[in-house]
Amino acid sequence: MELHITGEPAADKLLSEDDFALLTGMLLDQQVTMESAFAGPEKIRTRLGSLEPGAVAAHDPAAFVEIFKERPAVHRFPGSMAARVQALAEAVQNDWDGDAAAIWTKGSPDGAEVLKRLKALPGFGEQKAKIFLALLGKQRGLAAAGWREAAGHYGEEGAYLSVADIVDPESLAKVRASKQAAKAAAKAGKER
Repeated sequence: MELHITGEPAADKLLSEDDFALLTGMLLDQQVTMESAFAGPEKIRTRLGSLEPGAVAAHDPAAFVEIFKERPAVHRFPGSMAARVQALAEAVQNDWDGDAAAIWTKGSPDGAEVLKRLKALPGFGEQKAKIFLALLGKQRGLAAAGWREAAGHYGEEGAYLSVADIVDPESLAKVRASKQAAKAAAKAGKER
């Protein structure tokens, strides 16, 4: 299934074809726009020459930060996010034999197990893991039993809460609107 997240054909093609790229995009999705975060893996692949987990993990950390800093930057926090991407690559390489898809396919896990595996990855907390699980189920054909329940409200059909629901410009606008409404509600709650 083709993904349409970044608005950049090469970046979306990589996300559609490379499971580690998709996982990396999800990791980068914090304190930057979704489009920027998910375009990051293509920038890394272009600059490094590879997005193989082993190659990313083995790259000199200081040189990897420079890859993140090169304009346009991979992320607004190049040092910390470069380290997180390398930690993720190392986990995928060492724990999953370099195969990111094994996280959600090896041993035919159910949704709760996939969520547990995702939460065990560096940089993946509860919310990020649930969003990624919803993305796998809604757009990558994950058929693990109970994935919607494990993904919580992100797994609901027509939720428009996260990147899991973005398939075109219209759905992107709906996700943006729901995120803005959530921020406004949180802000109103703090002001009381």
